[in-house]
Amino acid sequence: MTGAPVPDSGLTLEGVRVALQGRTLLALSDHVGPSEVLTVMGPSGSGKSSLLAYVAGTLAPAFTASGAVWLNGRRLNGLPTERRRTGLLFQDDLLFPHLSVGGNLGFALPPTLRGRAARRAAVSRALDQAGLGGFADRDPATLSGGQRARVAEMRTLLAEPEALLLDEPFGKLDQTLRADFRRFVFDHARANRLPVLLVTHDAADAEASGGRVVRIGDTP
Repeated sequence: MTGAPVPDSGLTLEGVRVALQGRTLLALSDHVGPSEVLTVMGPSGSGKSSLLAYVAGTLAPAFTASGAVWLNGRRLNGLPTERRRTGLLFQDDLLFPHLSVGGNLGFALPPTLRGRAARRAAVSRALDQAGLGGFADRDPATLSGGQRARVAEMRTLLAEPEALLLDEPFGKLDQTLRADFRRFVFDHARANRLPVLLVTHDAADAEASGGRVVRIGDTP
């Protein structure tokens, strides 16, 4: 896409290149429109997670990267992570153990949402959407793996991201939970018109996304 006009909606990768110790891991130019999913498939060490880190602004110093990242017409390069408006889901749910389920969700609410009642209502709606109504006071340690995954997803969405970055978030779930959680994530992304960048080595994840697939590294 290098040299082409940048779309004013969706996520655009323009000549993105990620390298480690001078060795190029991946080079990618592509566009992901609202409600679309682009899956990047490759084996471990192929640079998949580093691509997401570059988009999110968290790339480790050991890596070097170049190329422009645009989100809804805004160039993200140089912006701090908190201003990029990207939501990132990992394989581990990373819930805060010292906070209740409601506390975890409330942590993500934007500061523009003021008032205790309004914030509690937003948390309650999110739990209802996740099929976890009444779980606000629960300790995350008492939840099943699938429930924890849904809480993590809703926490990400409550931060009002403009794009969703998925770093193999389905990998630790068993096959039944994985299928359910995939549907949950992709349905919510479409409902919120979010462009989704998924990285995985699992062909089933790519197929479930219903989007285009880019293969990197040694993936056949």
